[in-house]
Amino acid sequence: MTRRHEGMLALGAMALALAAPARAQDAQAAELAKKLSNPVASLISVPLQYNYDEYGGTNDGASASKLIIQPVIPFSLNNDWNVITRTIIPLVEQKGFPVAALNESGLSDTTASFFFSPKLPTADGWIWGAGPVVLLPTATQDTLGTEKWGLGPTGVALKQTGPWTVGLLAGHVWSVAGNDSRADISSTTLQPFVSYTTKSHTTIGAYTESAYDWKGEQWQVPLIFQAGQLFKVGPQIMQLAVAAKYWAEAPDNGPNGWGLRLQLTLLFPK
Repeated sequence: MTRRHEGMLALGAMALALAAPARAQDAQAAELAKKLSNPVASLISVPLQYNYDEYGGTNDGASASKLIIQPVIPFSLNNDWNVITRTIIPLVEQKGFPVAALNESGLSDTTASFFFSPKLPTADGWIWGAGPVVLLPTATQDTLGTEKWGLGPTGVALKQTGPWTVGLLAGHVWSVAGNDSRADISSTTLQPFVSYTTKSHTTIGAYTESAYDWKGEQWQVPLIFQAGQLFKVGPQIMQLAVAAKYWAEAPDNGPNGWGLRLQLTLLFPK
């Protein structure tokens, strides 16, 4: 073997040695991007979600801004099962409402969901989880919450095939205690979702966060179209997503037209 060949082999070995960590990092990023599309993935994450919506009807000209903190923390129960906790903590600012009492800012009610989920998909490739959802009357102002404790079931089922994720998250909450002078709660949520993740770890998706109020016999149906990019700043892995929201159905005096969503998700892989 000539020195030239030896030099080429040495350079090739160095290139492979340098490429191996890059491939490992790329594989980790691909796996994280896929897990972000799975509500019951075994991944600690903290989404920070900002929403802006404008209102119609008698509330024309009013707006609401929400910063929603949504920590997701999985726990291993045994070799076969995880429990995934998903908490929704909304900070709200409301402006421009003709009823002055509605122009408040502060903490709204908190929702905590607990999904018991098998660690492995089914033989058909389905991933699922189910458990209780709890509504906590944590609002700092009467007009920002329900003053009710709530309880009900929640569940999710999804399938991930290649870059595609398709699924449905659903739940129902009934009020079980609280201020008797406030309206009781009976609300169903339906959240079908579909997303596609590219080789560059960009995720494009569409979903709804539909809710039906059985007491008021009223739907709220925002259609959400979102694109997110996975990236890294120093040691911190995160995803930044932007979404357009269109209110296909809402109460007459509720949010209408187009809204905006921005979300920064901090990831803490094991």
